Amino acid sequence: MRQAMFALMTMAWAGFAGGVAPAQTVEEPPAVPAAARPAGKDCPPGLGCVTRRPLPRYVSLKGAEARARRGPGADHRVDWIYQRPGLPLKVTAEYENWRRVEDAEGVGGWMHYALLSPTRTAMVVQDLAELRSAPDPGAAVLARAETGVIARIHECRPDWCRISRDGLRGWVPKTALWGVDPQETFD
Repeated sequence: MRQAMFALMTMAWAGFAGGVAPAQTVEEPPAVPAAARPAGKDCPPGLGCVTRRPLPRYVSLKGAEARARRGPGADHRVDWIYQRPGLPLKVTAEYENWRRVEDAEGVGGWMHYALLSPTRTAMVVQDLAELRSAPDPGAAVLARAETGVIARIHECRPDWCRISRDGLRGWVPKTALWGVDPQETFD
């Protein structure tokens, strides 16, 4: 019985690494355009010129599909189509209503801000990462998460983050996640 319950918990955490499809053959996207820094506007170091929020910062994909474009505007070519709600993304630049984002593989493009959510999520990058009952390597293992699983982040300490998915909640080593910086802490 206990083995069957553990298998169910593990299966609930099973994920896939897919969720992003190239829109077409992609050339290397250009670096952040000069337009990302509005003329005559002093941007504080480490903050976006539009929102005055930290750069880089993590957000998540709001809906079931979003297009990443070559530049900040609807007239720019679509390079990627993201299809995983909650996918963590790193915002690296801002221009008006557009945000330059990167995914865990370092690819991305410009997305309209309405496609992004401030909800913090993370992607498991370590195969069979152990979800523990406390932020301690000796704490009880509640479940194991496969590479590619996306979970909500609730709190991060120097070495651990408390995450949840499908009703399960626990602690995972920060090194097993993409979507949080190594030095970042919050609650």
